[in-house]
This record gives sequence, structure tokens and C-alpha cells, in this order.
Amino acid sequence: MTLIKSISGIRGTIGGTVGENLTPIDAVKFASAYGTWLKQQRNKTDYKVVVGRDARLSGDMIQNLVMNTLVGLGIHVIDLNLSTTPTVEIAVPMEHADGGIILTASHNPKQWNALKLLNAKGEFLDGAEGQKILEIAESDNMTFAEVDDLGKITKNDAYIDIHIDEVLELEYVNQKAIEAANFKVVVDGVNSTGGIAIPLLLERLGVEAVKLYCDPTGHFPHNPEPLKEHLGDLSNEVKKHNADFGIVVDPDVDRLAFMDENGEMFGEEYTLVACADWVLSQNPGNTVSNMSSTRALRDVTEKHGGTYEASAVGEVNVVTLMKKNNAVIGGEGNGGIIYPDSHYGRDALVGVALFLSLLAERQLSVSALRKTYTSYFMSKKKIQLTPSLDVDAILKAMEDNYSNENLTTIDGVKIDFAESWAHLRKSNTEPIIRIYTEAKSQTEADSLADKIIAEIKQIANI
Repeated sequence: MTLIKSISGIRGTIGGTVGENLTPIDAVKFASAYGTWLKQQRNKTDYKVVVGRDARLSGDMIQNLVMNTLVGLGIHVIDLNLSTTPTVEIAVPMEHADGGIILTASHNPKQWNALKLLNAKGEFLDGAEGQKILEIAESDNMTFAEVDDLGKITKNDAYIDIHIDEVLELEYVNQKAIEAANFKVVVDGVNSTGGIAIPLLLERLGVEAVKLYCDPTGHFPHNPEPLKEHLGDLSNEVKKHNADFGIVVDPDVDRLAFMDENGEMFGEEYTLVACADWVLSQNPGNTVSNMSSTRALRDVTEKHGGTYEASAVGEVNVVTLMKKNNAVIGGEGNGGIIYPDSHYGRDALVGVALFLSLLAERQLSVSALRKTYTSYFMSKKKIQLTPSLDVDAILKAMEDNYSNENLTTIDGVKIDFAESWAHLRKSNTEPIIRIYTEAKSQTEADSLADKIIAEIKQIANI
């Protein structure tokens, strides 16, 4: 059980000891620090924060603690209750709010929860802002409102519908072509809020949705990370219903993966590749993903005459580089689509609509579409950290070992070989070192990852 405090928020397991887990006291303390920081940004009389959550079991408890802490600071709250991360992101500017909080631990199992923090644009805080909130939390330098100045909570259940309206109005979402295609799709909502939002979107697009685990109880029926090894039931349902494809999202609906008509994974790395292929075919331009993402995005970008660049891992880093490069689409290889025409945040609803538009236009099966892209194979492994491990020293030693190769060190160590790459970095969300590799075959990718892990273990004597 653990508590992870980082510039991107606070994440931990429910229950246990204060300061070591995400206890009520830790939730209140961090929400207080965020509210205090928020009030330091603007000198005004009324402050407003949008709050929403995924369906995990602890969500109601944590949300009430967070909202009432903000009320105690004199901040008004717009309560979206069960929602999605991208829905909260679009709600913040629509409500002219000062910020937003999403209660979700993304793909982590049910015992985890987290506070994800947004600025007034509905975008994640940058490193300096996150660091300031951590400092406020540690200082306990927080002043609460007097009784006549307490905030108020206003419920608003309309924002998933508003979000869908916004998606349908996007220029390159071809609703008529999608309706004419008569798609049938199986949706695995992992018993969280994707089970609400994705079927509603599909219904509006004229797509027949077969629901699988779409009851938002928070009892995740499988590991909620949308990876092949967790999705046997989705594969069976796609084949059983003779569906055109399957959709799976994570609990807060900012990650998106597809399954083809044969019950095989399209590849979550290729979610962004396909959506970018569609957008770039309509509006050629630049793209950005993080450096742990597939080279296939670079290939499809260059095919359409654009320029691709890689950022450090982390949504805020991708967004910063997208703005700098005027990217028309970007995101993360874990199935996160960031489409600026909508908003600067990973959004599975936008991804679904763009993917359906591509399929309707090309009139291809999902398996045939996949064959139109260069095949790269990725291995994603990890090493569990212990307090005694000096991660920085390990990464520096690996950097020295590969000093003759093409290295990037803005985020851990990335080693680019001619036909493959390896990226080693400390996770921001779990106590692990991630080792991602990519090559022209799965065997080569796995072998490269195993080689890197063996070298790390030798350096660390583990």
C-alpha cells in the first residue's frame, strides 16, 4: 500500500496509515493545498471548481471529502458526480471555472484512487504549479473561510451529453457516413463511466452498441488497464455478436483501445496512429506523441507531409510540445488521443468518433485497416522499486553503457537503434521503472527488453 505525491497530483491506495496511503486526511490536506493555490492565482471574491469522478468504489467518499474541503475554503463547486476525465476538462472553461479536480486512478486497480488537478483552461497543471501545491500541502499554510463565506455545491448531470454534442460538432467527425455504415460495436466499459458515455455517443452516431461491463458499479470485472491479456471476454463477445469491432476504455475514459472483427487487438499504440491518419488526410500538419510511443505515428505523419516530434512522457509535456509545434493531433501511445479542435486533453470519445469516421470513409474492416500501417511490436515491462534503489544512478549507468548510440535523456534514458528503441524511465504514478522497447518483431522487442532488464539488475545488484 502506498501514497505517491507528484507534480501531477496525489495517488494512493485506500485505507491504512495517514501519509502512507490515500486516507481521508490526505485527501483533505491535498484538496486544501489545491484550493489555496487556486485562490493565489487570482484576486477575486468568487472561485469555482468543477469536480467529477470515475465509478471506483472509493469515489463517492473521496469526492465528498474533496468538495466539502473546497466549500470550507469558500470555493463554489460544480458537482458532475459520475463523469469522465475529458468531460471534466471541457466543463472547466464552459463553466468559466478556476480549475477542476477529477477523482480517478485511471488504469490502476480498484484499491487505488487519486486527485487529478486542472487549471482554468481545463488542462493539467505544469511542473512548477504542481510543485507549489506540494509545498503548500507540506507547510499547512492554509486559511479557511468564515461561516458567511463558505462555498456552495451545485449539481450538474448534463455534461456527458454536452461533451457528446461537442464531439459531434467537430469538423472531421462524419456523422452521416458513420450512420450509413451500420456498424455494430461491442463496448467494454469496465463497469465505470465509459459504460455511460461511450454507448451514448455510439447511439447518437447511429451505431449499434452491444454493452459489456457497462454498469458503473466500480466493481472492475478485470484488470482495468486496456491490454490484450485482460480482454478475453471482449474478444469472445465481438466474435459471438459478429461485430465490426470492439471498444475498451479505462475507468476514467481518457485511454482507448480497439479490437478487430476477429477478436484480435488492433494495438493500443495504433489508436493514435489511425485517428491521426484520418485527421491528417483531411488537414495535413504536425503531430506529437511521447517518446514511449510507436514510430508508426512518425511514419503516417511524414506520409501526409507533416513533421513528428516526441516529448517527455506525461500529458502536460505532450500538450506543451503540441502547442509549440502547432500540432493538429497528438497524444500518447497508451491509447490517448489529444485533438486540439476539441480540447488539449486525452479523450476516448473524440477518438471513437474519429476512428469511426476513418472506417466509414475507407470502407475497410478493422483488421484490413491495421495492415495499411507499418507493423512495429512493443514490449512493456517494469521493475519494482525498493527504497534502497538509486534510480538516478541506475539510469546514469545505462546512459554511460550506451553512450555510442543515439540517446535522449529529457525523460529517463531513450536509446534509439537503427531498427528498434528502448526507453527506461521512473514512473510518475507507480513505484516502478518502466522499460518500453519497440522493434520489427515481438521476439526482438521482448529480447531487447529482457536484455535491458538484465543489465539494470546487474547494475543494481538485484
